[in-house]
Amino acid sequence: MIPRYSRKEMTDIWSPQSKFKIWFEIEAHACDALAKLGVIPESAAKTIWEKAGEVEFDVDRIDEIEAVTKHDVIAFLTHLAEIVGDDARFVHQGMTSSDVLDTCFNVQLVKATDLLLEDMDKLLAALKKRAFEHKDTITIGRSHGIHAEPTTFGVKLAQAYAEFERCKNRLVAAREEIATCAISGAVGTFANIDPAVEEHVAEAMGLKAEPVSTQVIPRDRHAMYFVTLGVIASSIERLATEIRHLQRTEVLEAEEYFSPGQKGSSAMPHKRNPVLTENLTGLARIVRMASVPAMENVALWHERDISHSSVERMIGPDSTVTLDFALNRLTGVIDKLLVYPENMMNNMNKFRGLVHSQRVLLALTQAGASREDSYRLVQRNAMKVWEEGKDFLTELLADDEVTALLSETDIREKFDLGYHTKHVDTIFDRVFG
Repeated sequence: MIPRYSRKEMTDIWSPQSKFKIWFEIEAHACDALAKLGVIPESAAKTIWEKAGEVEFDVDRIDEIEAVTKHDVIAFLTHLAEIVGDDARFVHQGMTSSDVLDTCFNVQLVKATDLLLEDMDKLLAALKKRAFEHKDTITIGRSHGIHAEPTTFGVKLAQAYAEFERCKNRLVAAREEIATCAISGAVGTFANIDPAVEEHVAEAMGLKAEPVSTQVIPRDRHAMYFVTLGVIASSIERLATEIRHLQRTEVLEAEEYFSPGQKGSSAMPHKRNPVLTENLTGLARIVRMASVPAMENVALWHERDISHSSVERMIGPDSTVTLDFALNRLTGVIDKLLVYPENMMNNMNKFRGLVHSQRVLLALTQAGASREDSYRLVQRNAMKVWEEGKDFLTELLADDEVTALLSETDIREKFDLGYHTKHVDTIFDRVFG
């Protein structure tokens, strides 16, 4: 995490103070449950909340203790004992470090996911607004980067909306996947702590009890979560790449907003570069980078090892913070995106009617020509446009083989742009309901 690509709302979730606050809540809720079971005095559970429930934990002091103990949870518990006093001996009864660490990590991931879902809603709203704004703005569709057939810019944005709606649904499922709690002891058998404690802590922390936790929460859950973040990042990159292509000088159908006073190049004052979407492409790579180590974390030794720990200390904050920033940046790009319908039309007409070749091909087959002959006739005239700068309609009308099959009226009708947009309403109904 670096400040340049971070938002405070997300980084606060991963701060040491936030982590220690969650650790305390897990321990204190466990004490409440233990008190109800008669394992520890109710007065002790009450004292723990009263003395430490509202304090700011001394991060430097915990680090100082850890420098000696070489164990972060013990360092925290030692500091907590300094605050609580004698009743601190009842904290962590029958628990193991992973009960605290894994449950806390999942709480942090759930909090982070809730922010990401808010981000997704904002992005979806921006895409929907701009899609309807340009529902009928005709532009050229491209395959292999080459002109294909007409579409609308609204359809392009509707496709992005549908994609990010799928991403949101995946993220909801991923949240459900990692919203589990483990308070089950050394190898997950509840030998020294009642399962009721886990149930109580889970409910208090907004989680559900992990069915079988060995000593750790199974990491297939986290693998699914981080892969989901990687898929969302890929969708961000797909849309960012589209905008980057559309902003190219020789295309210039859409463009990132260029604010007053903004500079594009230290050497060339004329430059207006797609810096935000290029940045999004890079950030997507960082989020996706977590997918492989998250999957490699699944295979731990026996009931547990800590090979996953160092990985998660990095990918947890880095992936969520980066994705949060990227989603907000993309929303801003879409909100302020400059769209140039006139350039879209000029680009579509650059090759003088070639985009209508399929309609002519189909008309010839329906008029009795074989597909092979129809293709030959259309391609013959199309190549004159590519190679000699001819006009496609003019060449077709001058081709005796074509006019022997199709009348002038039939040929001209095949150049109607409205033909290509007649089902836009159907697409929008499917996407937006």
